[in-house]
Amino acid sequence: MAAPISVRLDDDVRATLEADARDHGIGLATYLRNIATDRAKLVRKAKIREESRRVAERNRNDPEAREFYDFWDRIARDAHATNRSR
Repeated sequence: MAAPISVRLDDDVRATLEADARDHGIGLATYLRNIATDRAKLVRKAKIREESRRVAERNRNDPEAREFYDFWDRIARDAHATNRSR
């Protein structure tokens, strides 16, 4: 469940954000919630990409991992080729 938070904004920052929120047809709270939600998505995606990079780095020189990825790459290519020929 969402919990309310309190954010202190300078008057000029608040006025700027309120004006932009109005231009988008939403209130300031919704506007700030949208900004926070969008940023959280970006942060989560960045963490996933970083973890994927670490896994790839770790597996790069592992022969068993290479065999695993090669096998699934062949499966994916075969499936793609089968779907294209239909």
